[in-house]
Amino acid sequence: TWGYMEGDKKRGKKGEAAVKYIKKAPMTESEVMASAPVLQAKEEEIKQDPSVWFNEEEFRKQFAGSMEYKDVPDSYFACYSHFGIHEEMLKDEVRTRNYMLACINNKEQFKDKIVLDVGSGTGILSIFAAQAGAKHVYGVDNAEIADFARVIIKNAGFADKITILKGKMEEVTLPVDKVDIIISEWMGYFLLFESMLDTVIFARDKYLVPGGLMLPDRVTLHLAAIEDYQYKQSKFSFWDSVYGINMECIKKIALSEPLVDLVEHQQIISADSTILDLDLYNVTTADLCFAHKYSMKITRSDTIHALVGWFEANFTKVNSPIKLTTSPYCKPTHWKQTVFYLNEPINAKKDSVLHGSVAICKSKVNFRNLDIKMSYHYSDTELTIDYIQMYKLRQIYLLY
Repeated sequence: TWGYMEGDKKRGKKGEAAVKYIKKAPMTESEVMASAPVLQAKEEEIKQDPSVWFNEEEFRKQFAGSMEYKDVPDSYFACYSHFGIHEEMLKDEVRTRNYMLACINNKEQFKDKIVLDVGSGTGILSIFAAQAGAKHVYGVDNAEIADFARVIIKNAGFADKITILKGKMEEVTLPVDKVDIIISEWMGYFLLFESMLDTVIFARDKYLVPGGLMLPDRVTLHLAAIEDYQYKQSKFSFWDSVYGINMECIKKIALSEPLVDLVEHQQIISADSTILDLDLYNVTTADLCFAHKYSMKITRSDTIHALVGWFEANFTKVNSPIKLTTSPYCKPTHWKQTVFYLNEPINAKKDSVLHGSVAICKSKVNFRNLDIKMSYHYSDTELTIDYIQMYKLRQIYLLY
């Protein structure tokens, strides 16, 4: 049971229309025992080698048979060359202010240190590090914004403290052998989208001194169940009849692409489940293709239309720790949340449990994208549901 689509309208309150369900007799113990090995075998196969479970041809055929399916070229750096995306990130107070506090509130750990800013963008994090007392900061970015960063840094009075190197982190050579601190805002939608963490790991392994600081140093990824009838209807049932024309074939692929949007915490109807916990000092690129079981207790009787995902980035090794969260219970960020809609909504009862497995891997078509597979297992006295769904979190960058 394993996408990206930008939300374009605000969610409303729960719809009044009833959702019909086919009630099933509860599974007998023998039926449960008979079906469990099949589902468990699929999930164990995913765990053994997460890189092989996403069949690209199978994924395409479920929508339109032999349709041609091609990702756009990797326009990652072109996207970050446009000022608009930097404006959005800079205006994200949760993001920018927490990085500023991680530097300014820990001046004793920055004093006279050499700092590397991976993916430096406008140079804002490099400036924060210089303001905190760094001896010198090296910012690396392959986008055209690097040219503007040099001007911004000069105008801020830090031209002698900050050097911007334009190019890919994996290809440039720093003027120093080692750095004391690596700071980077590398997180993407659903944490791992865009695969920038690979670049941070490369920089860490090549340049960070033993005992050096990683900012942030620990990240976690979370899932919870949500009720979202009204929005799901407006977003997907729309394709059933567009000016009287049946476009239902598009609905299938739309359901496979997770929605990046803000979710109101009142929609959450379960406890959350942590599916990933990474220590940035030890994580390897191999760890970023993984499978993990999840389990979430339902906190109120309602319909599960989707799972919502969010992440937290922690700065734990500094004297004044910082937590940056994209949780729907907290102030919104430009990352919003990531919503995975279920093909089959589940009429869940309070205190029941939704469980399954989630596997995530970089797409073989475009490594910036994520292939995601989730299994959904639910059973109560009236209903039993077991199925697998595939999703693809894709880049939709506009080139000008």
